[in-house]
Amino acid sequence: MAVTAAEAAKPIVLVTAVALIDADSRVLLAQRPEGKPMAGLWEFPGGKVHDGETPERALIRELEEELGIDVEASCLAPFTFASHGYSDFHLLMPLYVCRKWSGIVTAREGQQLKWVRPARLGDYPMPPADKPLVAMLRDLL
Repeated sequence: MAVTAAEAAKPIVLVTAVALIDADSRVLLAQRPEGKPMAGLWEFPGGKVHDGETPERALIRELEEELGIDVEASCLAPFTFASHGYSDFHLLMPLYVCRKWSGIVTAREGQQLKWVRPARLGDYPMPPADKPLVAMLRDLL
């Protein structure tokens, strides 16, 4: 499959995400707040990987900033990834699974949070890159 010039010119954005799974096997979703691209859509918590950061380190930082929880790198299990072309960039997003953290999950950035049963994940509108991850998580859980 040939790569078009437009595709080759798009920057690759590395974002890391996690499926936090509680003791009842529910998955945490966060709603993108107003003022952000794709506001109102539900996604797995995470964020951009900064220069010099590993995906795991970025995820640990983002979880502390966004949710107020502490996660050890050893508790982040690589699960799968999304690769999706948006109009002005290409997203590469590793998805980890995490069942152990310390602290209480708290919405620190004004976002809505929901613990969702795996069978209901598809009921929430998500960014295009997140959608293919839902079926894989349902199979896992």
